[in-house]
Amino acid sequence: MKIITWNCNGAFRKKFDSLLDYQADIHIIQECENPTESKHTEYQNWAENHLWIGDTKNKGLGVFAKPEIILEKLDWTNNFKNHSVKHFLPCKVNNDFDLLAVWTHRNNSPNFGYIGQLWKYLQINKDKLNGTLIAGDFNSNAIWDEWDRWWNHSDVVSELKEYGIESIYHKFNGEEHGKESIPTLYFRKNIARPYHIDYIFGPEKFTERTKKIEIGQADKWLKLSDHMPIFYEIEATK
Repeated sequence: MKIITWNCNGAFRKKFDSLLDYQADIHIIQECENPTESKHTEYQNWAENHLWIGDTKNKGLGVFAKPEIILEKLDWTNNFKNHSVKHFLPCKVNNDFDLLAVWTHRNNSPNFGYIGQLWKYLQINKDKLNGTLIAGDFNSNAIWDEWDRWWNHSDVVSELKEYGIESIYHKFNGEEHGKESIPTLYFRKNIARPYHIDYIFGPEKFTERTKKIEIGQADKWLKLSDHMPIFYEIEATK
């Protein structure tokens, strides 16, 4: 199975064809339009099998799959003490595994923006984490940990590890969080401002079957987005 996660930086209807050569089974795309409200026929046809959430029809979080793949949206809560966190899109793939698509936001929260949104989401959905694959734009890295905050990037990484879920890039490449050698973002397309903020986390049943996990190169992708896509391939189960 081949999976891509990418923050396309908007106008995905004009960019989805840049991913076609990879022939991915599942695309997890942040900042994309709602296909059902798009007037772009080619985009609608390509997105025949999808799930999508968002604040406006022009910018949201989508999971797109090949026609033969079964996508079932899961009813996980996004309400933490009367505060709705965003954006998280849980679904079941082929009745085989759960996938949690992520695009964290500041969400007008003075204290719990970005990784804090994911931390909150995990607190209210811990009981549902059962071998879940988690992928998307976390807008977070260990370099921004704060000493007096209990929901830092490193705290979320540690908490997921307790559930047997780890970053596949870090495990596959033997790198530490905060010391990544390959960025996934060049902030505002500035090559001098590289960061690693996009991730695919998974349990051992994914990490042990990983064939490759690669991050797109700036010379190809920077003209389309300040985020680089992550290409992930796993061996089929026997």
